[in-house]
Amino acid sequence: MSVNDDAVTVLSASESWELLASVSLGRLVTSVDGRPKIFPVNFAVQNRTVLFRTAEGTKLVSTAMNNQVLFEADDHDAAGGWSVIVEGTTRSLRTDEEREEADRAHLLPWVATDKPHYVRVKPTAITGRRFRFGPEPGQEPG
Repeated sequence: MSVNDDAVTVLSASESWELLASVSLGRLVTSVDGRPKIFPVNFAVQNRTVLFRTAEGTKLVSTAMNNQVLFEADDHDAAGGWSVIVEGTTRSLRTDEEREEADRAHLLPWVATDKPHYVRVKPTAITGRRFRFGPEPGQEPG
């Protein structure tokens, strides 16, 4: 799909994973008490899954109780941008083997807090879009 002379380009799954792996801050969308909630998280891509760490609390509980989530990350510069959305299911990593594999991602908390729980988002779908910035068709830049 292409719109307005390639102003919007749909990305392949491989391109989407590559872009997702190029950034480290994203947004986790889950449900808390039947209402949508969004949490910024630093993350890593590992084996075509999204991996993040968290402490005890709302994020951990919501991903356990409502394991159907969305995860989104994006980036941009002066010429354009991109956005990738992962639909998937979450699972807390519990075994020593799972945690050792997650440790190899070298995912450290950004703030000086204890985040002992790893959560992995296993994708059921991934979609990505690249955007080329510019004026509206028929409009002169002002």
